[in-house]
Amino acid sequence: MDFRAIAMGLVFAFIWSSAFTSARIIVADASPLFSLALRFLISGCLGVVIARVMGQSWHLTRSQWRATILFGICQNALYLGLNFYAMQTVEASVAAIIASTMPLLVAFAGFLFLGEKLRPVAVLGLFAGFAGVALILSTRIGGGVDLFGVTLCCIGALALTFATLTIRGATSGGNFMMVVGLQMLVGSAALFVAAPMFETIFIHPTVPLALAFTYTTLFPGLLATLIWVLLLDRIGATRAATFHFLNPVFGVSIAAILLGEQLGPLDLVGVGITTLGILAVQLSRQPSQGSTAST
Repeated sequence: MDFRAIAMGLVFAFIWSSAFTSARIIVADASPLFSLALRFLISGCLGVVIARVMGQSWHLTRSQWRATILFGICQNALYLGLNFYAMQTVEASVAAIIASTMPLLVAFAGFLFLGEKLRPVAVLGLFAGFAGVALILSTRIGGGVDLFGVTLCCIGALALTFATLTIRGATSGGNFMMVVGLQMLVGSAALFVAAPMFETIFIHPTVPLALAFTYTTLFPGLLATLIWVLLLDRIGATRAATFHFLNPVFGVSIAAILLGEQLGPLDLVGVGITTLGILAVQLSRQPSQGSTAST
């Protein structure tokens, strides 16, 4: 892995992790589902335009349409929708920690349902990762964390895990940026329907809301996606996924700096254990020397 790939992976992980803090700022001044639907509408339209400039077509294959609809519902409407809704009462650091378990859940579900083998290092990583999350949540539960919000975050992580397992390889064959733009529009449509059913729609115009919404739309929404696509092309999906181990560290650090969220000693220990667990699982899935990484 060269220096450029490492830099791209670090930037991607930082931007992805920062989205929880910006979401927390947004939901303080706007209804979560409606604001997320609006974000996806803007990001999706921009993504489609970028894809067209790149020469990509919206005439997708059947597998790409399947990926578009599935990810639009599972990732955008369910995973992000539930997280946005939960962050009305749950701290950004907690949501980031729960979301960061996705690589662990994917590895565990692959073992349970797809017959994928787990190396001893991966087994230890799974135990460590989930133990770290349990330690963090136990301290927060003792401090009165909203259990309903935590449950929504957990369901969201499961939804993303399901989508990840189901559409493996479905976005291959080009037009990736077009798939990304269209799946955002699918998520936007679903959330525009859900918003009036589950919330009272409101927007209180403030400078923090405007800045957070703009940042979330352009950076996690589009820039991080472009970096991820380039990283996949450069080093392959398996190696690129290793950078997920940084999400717990970046997620809680950004929330602490920008939102003033408190981190106790047990929180720091839990973040460290979770980070090492994710790293162990991801490294165990690396191709052996001389083999070709999957893209």
